[in-house]
Amino acid sequence: MAEAVLQKFLRYVAIDTQSDESSRTFPSTEKQKHLLSLLADELRAMGVSEVSMDEHGYVMARIAANTATPPPPVGFIAHVDTSPDMSGCNVQPKIVAQYDGKDIVLNEEKNIVLSPADFPELREYAGQTLITTDGTTLLGADDKAGVAEIMCAAEHLASHPELKHGDVCIAFTPDEEIGRGVDYFDVKKFGAAYAYTVDGGKIGELEYENFNAASAVLRIQGRNIHPGYAKNKMVNALQVATELNALLPASERPEHTEGYEGFFHLVHVAGEVEKAVMQYIVRDHSREKFEARKELVRACAAAINAKYGAGTVSVELSDQYYNMRKQVEPHFHIVEQAMCAMKQAGVTPLVHPIRGGTDGSRLSYMGLPCPNIFAGGHNFHGKYEFVSLQSMEKAVEVILNIVKVEG
Repeated sequence: MAEAVLQKFLRYVAIDTQSDESSRTFPSTEKQKHLLSLLADELRAMGVSEVSMDEHGYVMARIAANTATPPPPVGFIAHVDTSPDMSGCNVQPKIVAQYDGKDIVLNEEKNIVLSPADFPELREYAGQTLITTDGTTLLGADDKAGVAEIMCAAEHLASHPELKHGDVCIAFTPDEEIGRGVDYFDVKKFGAAYAYTVDGGKIGELEYENFNAASAVLRIQGRNIHPGYAKNKMVNALQVATELNALLPASERPEHTEGYEGFFHLVHVAGEVEKAVMQYIVRDHSREKFEARKELVRACAAAINAKYGAGTVSVELSDQYYNMRKQVEPHFHIVEQAMCAMKQAGVTPLVHPIRGGTDGSRLSYMGLPCPNIFAGGHNFHGKYEFVSLQSMEKAVEVILNIVKVEG
């Protein structure tokens, strides 16, 4: 099974599937369909029934129940796109067999080193096989590790009819990284009573809570005057931007928060003296605190407008997704089922909140309770990304155990 999941993973990361948040199409990039189409073909070749790929790129499949009294259908979902934060083109994975717990030179020419001094969790993987980047791209374990694991489990089920199970529903989605992954997802067609996204990090992760999330775009209108004659006339939009950012608490930025702590994250600034734009993401697990954070953004803008004049700053706040906990807790047996499946595989469940979101957070509000289980990767969205082959094997085993638990 190890070679099967590794070969699938290497095949999938070779296909560039980076999504594009500036695109207005769905999926946002046509190249995502290259992998989605490949996955549909591979599922058909396995003998999986009811495989489809629709105009939006969603791949759905069903492995039919083979027991007389089938339990409710269970689903597994992963996304194929990679983050816009770093290139996913021409990924050249490096395989580090029997990792010795020391520095891994990703790129000697550029002096890029994956070191346990910077990433202490590396030491936990001594003796295992790691797949890393070559230091010039991301790896794509988020979430092609999950894709490979689901595909490996599907292949095992298709070739081992003696393993009794209920209906197993499979879906692969585009555009998760830009928050649009389930915009057109047909929950009824998918057919599962509940599902799991295989989109988590280190081995054992099990998550049924996530951030409430919003985006904030602040547009600043300045007044450009010749700098030699600017006294009491110029309003420098760039300076206003820095002043506005300083009004938000510095201690509540991502680099200073953990656990259930929310944050304001400035992700983009552009402009000149006359005009500027700032983009933030706003996050909190508590809905009450989430709403308070949005109000603080509005209050900061109002303070700037009071100082420099009405219309200096305009604010656009858009909610993106909400904490799935409210939707999952009434069906808590699905969390317990995943915990049981992990223990059967010799994996210690690590239940904690997601400091982010998944397709499952939105699906849970669309009537499909959908916790998240580990895929095995670390340091997503950048050149220091890596995944353990042994963690990927265990993820496959957990998927199969969830099915068997239901059977």
